[in-house]
Amino acid sequence: MMRAPRTTVLTLCVATTLLAAACSSRSGLDSLDPSPSEDGSSEAGGSSEPPPDAPALEPLPEEIPGELQSYYDQELAWSTCGGGYQCATLTVPLDYENPGDGDMELRVTRSEATNQGQRIGALMMNPGGPGASAVDFVQSSAEYIFPTEVLARYDMVGIDPRGTGGSQPVECLNGAAMDEYTMTDRTPDDDAEQDALLAAFDEFATACAENSGADLLSHISTVETARDMDVFRSVLGDDQLHYLGFSYGTKLGAVYAGLFPQRVGRLVLDAAMDPRLPTLYTDREQSGGFETAFRSFAEDCTSSFPSCPLGSEGADDASSRLSAFFEQVDAEPLPTGTDRPLTESLATTGVANALYAEFLWPDLRAALSAAMNDGQGAELLSLADDYNERGPDGTYGSSNFAFPAISCLDSPAGNADVAELESNLGSFEDASPTFGRDFAWATLLCAAWPVEPTGHPVSIAAEGSADILVVGTLRDPATPYAWAEGLADQLSSGVLLTYDGDGHGAYGGNSPCIDSAVDAYLLQNTSPEDGTTCS
Repeated sequence: MMRAPRTTVLTLCVATTLLAAACSSRSGLDSLDPSPSEDGSSEAGGSSEPPPDAPALEPLPEEIPGELQSYYDQELAWSTCGGGYQCATLTVPLDYENPGDGDMELRVTRSEATNQGQRIGALMMNPGGPGASAVDFVQSSAEYIFPTEVLARYDMVGIDPRGTGGSQPVECLNGAAMDEYTMTDRTPDDDAEQDALLAAFDEFATACAENSGADLLSHISTVETARDMDVFRSVLGDDQLHYLGFSYGTKLGAVYAGLFPQRVGRLVLDAAMDPRLPTLYTDREQSGGFETAFRSFAEDCTSSFPSCPLGSEGADDASSRLSAFFEQVDAEPLPTGTDRPLTESLATTGVANALYAEFLWPDLRAALSAAMNDGQGAELLSLADDYNERGPDGTYGSSNFAFPAISCLDSPAGNADVAELESNLGSFEDASPTFGRDFAWATLLCAAWPVEPTGHPVSIAAEGSADILVVGTLRDPATPYAWAEGLADQLSSGVLLTYDGDGHGAYGGNSPCIDSAVDAYLLQNTSPEDGTTCS
């Protein structure tokens, strides 16, 4: 799945391998207008077959177990860390079932509400991934996402999930090895390329085990992070959790609600995931989501820009041209002015990155023009490096490692081996002629993972919780709209708010209608009418 920046630096989603993130889309891309059908389902963003039933996530007891009370009662030593923020270290058990086995130290941050007299509480934020730093996100983005009224009445807080950011981050390959990994052919055409890809997965997984350790890799699940959030809520002095989560952050928020429904305050889940879906479904549907997003970009490019590198004949022709370009780059990588040529995998990553937000479409047009017309790959490489969090010094961000580590622990691999993958490959290609093969082969990273999964898909009702606001975007590339429908439907108090637009995530400047509805929910605890659609 894929992760990505938003207008304010949202790191949100990718596939469980070389393309890497946490979301999905749909097979069946007949329409670029995925409006609800008569039966209430959407025309784009759902699977072509119903997923298997998922067991219910059972809530935890309301009373805090005695062996955990000291964690809930701890006092944090806050210190200033720039920009009006304070930072501290939160101590939580490595294993909640066996708290005597050791602790973890998690980085947390806060800035206090500017109007303490009317303070509602702390508003915890998570940007997604999984693997993104919530601390960095809060400190860099809160003032741009929220209006002054929200900043006045909430403390802005963040906790780096275990295994990410400043919370004992997962470590895997060094920069040079990651350069090789990201260039590996993800759509193998013969046995030699297939063997090379499988070897790359094995090398990556082995490096994660050697450099992170089994104890860490076995205890960074979404359920454990949700329990950490409850400890942080208590330490902050709030009886209820107020929360804004994007992308994977919606899964994290939903799991929290399922475990602690009585402690749910005002929860906003934007670019929602459906926790009932197995990995095979999410990866396949996400490939379809990127297909839908690409076709939306292609329609705009081919109809509005005479110099569009994808021609002027519409989305079908543009898709064929892009696929042909990928094949050419696979055969002969493009120069970039560096010692790293633009391979097919890097080109695919660059294109996918620019589909996360409509404001990146001009960059994508320019990059494709340089590559397809002039044979120069530098601009697509830059988009790929941005997605992969590769710095100018050749180092990579740790979310590249935390993403598969958390994802592979949360749910069994989509395909257990090559034979199973080949039996499912056609459904990926149906979902996305452009990206399907890439996403399909990506599922095999979890099959090579060094620790067994501890989680599985679950259905979350959160019976007894307050209203939970679920936001979905019709043409979201990484978290298909059907996921928002599914999450809102399974939550007993879910309220669905729809953005008829493009990009990954809606709140925070994309739509005044969406922003005003979310702000009213946060400030007045007033939910929009279920099913409201904004443009």
